[in-house]
Amino acid sequence: MAMSVLMAFWAVSLLFVITPGADWAYAISAGMRGRWVMPAVAGMLSGHFMATLVVAAGVGTVLAGHPVALMLLTLAGCIYLLWLGGNLLLSPPVPQSGQSSIADSGKRWALKGFCVSGLNPKVFLLFLALLPQFTDPQSSWPVPLQILLLGLVHLCSSLVVYSLVGYGAKAVLSSRPGAARMVGRVSGGVMILVAVGLIAGQLGS
Repeated sequence: MAMSVLMAFWAVSLLFVITPGADWAYAISAGMRGRWVMPAVAGMLSGHFMATLVVAAGVGTVLAGHPVALMLLTLAGCIYLLWLGGNLLLSPPVPQSGQSSIADSGKRWALKGFCVSGLNPKVFLLFLALLPQFTDPQSSWPVPLQILLLGLVHLCSSLVVYSLVGYGAKAVLSSRPGAARMVGRVSGGVMILVAVGLIAGQLGS
């Protein structure tokens, strides 16, 4: 696979990653909870990797051809984002430097992160439209392997950006509880807007 193709994909992928959305909102909320940034980021990356595997296996094309299945996936993702965003609006996180909530755990934050990205049909549809465009059927590498490589490039970008967002939120807001609550509410609002936008897109299609 040509290095120029990888660099071109990396540039497009980075534009997607640095655009604030539900993933950013979740990374910020994890940062304000203290030590849960990496579990949250790992969960989101696992959701992106699942989308990559779905596209590489050819399941994505089959699913995209079944509007009912795609609609159900969209609704599931939207309901989860609405629930998560509503919780952030009503109970915005505050910086925690010492003991974390008993309800918090790395596995819990990782699972929620997986749901944020894995149930987001926008991620799946983007991968379905984007990844195959950067493959070369004439290459000695099989197309599924090329897609996996492109997915790993995207995961590397996501790891860096989402980690910076999470730890940046922790550093900047750790001593500003008022600002932290405001950012938490904004993050919840972003999740709700993403969900509403996806629902509107389904209704309009």
